[in-house]
Amino acid sequence: MQRVAVGAGRQPSEAKAQGRKRPTRTPRSFRPRRPGRGPADRVRRSYRQLRRTWDRPLTAYYLIFGSGLLITVLGLIMVYSASMIKALQLGLSASYFFQKQFFAAALGTGLLLAASRMPVKLHRALAYPALAGTVFLMVLVQIPGIGVSINGNQNWISLGGPFMLQPSEFGKLALILWGADLLARKGDKQLLSQWKHLLVPLVPMAFLLLGLIMLGGDMGTAIIFTAILFGLLWVAGAPTRLFVGVLAAAGLVVAVLIKTSPHRMERLACIGATDLGPEGGPDCYQAVHGIFALASGGWFGSGLGASVEKWGQLPEAHTDFIFAITGEELGLAGTLSVLALFAALGYAGIRVAGRTEDSFVRYAAGGVTTWITAQAVINIGAVLGLLPIAGVPLPLFSYGGSALLPTMFAVGLLIAFAREEPAARAALAMRQPKSGWRRAGLRGRSMRRRVKERPSGER
Repeated sequence: MQRVAVGAGRQPSEAKAQGRKRPTRTPRSFRPRRPGRGPADRVRRSYRQLRRTWDRPLTAYYLIFGSGLLITVLGLIMVYSASMIKALQLGLSASYFFQKQFFAAALGTGLLLAASRMPVKLHRALAYPALAGTVFLMVLVQIPGIGVSINGNQNWISLGGPFMLQPSEFGKLALILWGADLLARKGDKQLLSQWKHLLVPLVPMAFLLLGLIMLGGDMGTAIIFTAILFGLLWVAGAPTRLFVGVLAAAGLVVAVLIKTSPHRMERLACIGATDLGPEGGPDCYQAVHGIFALASGGWFGSGLGASVEKWGQLPEAHTDFIFAITGEELGLAGTLSVLALFAALGYAGIRVAGRTEDSFVRYAAGGVTTWITAQAVINIGAVLGLLPIAGVPLPLFSYGGSALLPTMFAVGLLIAFAREEPAARAALAMRQPKSGWRRAGLRGRSMRRRVKERPSGER
């Protein structure tokens, strides 16, 4: 009788049915996500990476250098675009104002590089000579026959030909250097806790400079000097009640100066103006046309060089109101880019002042940051109709060599302070390439070392 093996006659389907069941796959939507793969985790990783990049030792160095360079280059482009029609109306070459601004920018670049390489001790040594020279020049401005009046303000000295000098612009830098050195020396002697040492002689010297400026009628520059003084006192740790008292006194003086000047009263009445108003009312022509320029720019502007307001409708298109032409030609994107660059420069200056251990560096960096940011806020606020027109240029951006040169030196000052941070100094030292002969010497020594380490029978 023939035997049949158990299961030999079974069909494959029966064997499969009696065998082990296949594992069922979990649908993709129900699978648990791996850690670190979700959108929220990617956002956290990006944020941590951004924080690590932001906290690097050279962040302030690159922010100051990059934002200062970009503002200056963009300012040169807009000066050329905004000043062409004005130059042609005066019978000059279309690039006349651009050439002068480019020459000033070239000189300013040399000053910036020199200031960025100067040691802190040399900056402190320049404080007293700079202040003495500035006061001397500001006194010369008030002498008839030497000082020149422009737009009702006598703050200029003619250097011959088309070149003019405004000493009060250099006075901002001189006040910062001198005030920072004074406060640092008093801080080293533990004297800043006493009011008389905190205020004297810093406040009397600032009042002397303010008096010389107001003799020329330039209230906008006087406001910037006052902001610099407050910035130095704030960084030095002046108590809040002192600021309240000084601000109240300054507000009273400003109110008297505005009330006694019909021209300043008209500027105050033009805040928020959007139309020219009735005949015989305040003259808001410049403020209103600045708003027209910004409003016609839209999101991305009418195109570089395509401004309509610069054809005579907007006075001072290449100086005080160059931000309005920027908004008309580059649109909201262009104006926000300018604001972002100034914000980056201000943040970097505050970071340098907050991280240093040198008291002079802290006061000087705080003063320069206050100067540039306050002047930018006053200029842009006037163009937007939020503040009265003060007649101050946009730092590094508006036309004017007297304003550009000391501001670029101040940016170089911030770069030098950013380089002096211990971590930044170490990072820069590691990135400096070694000289050719030194690299060759190191390579030769390493080769000799490898030859000596070989076994005796190896060639």
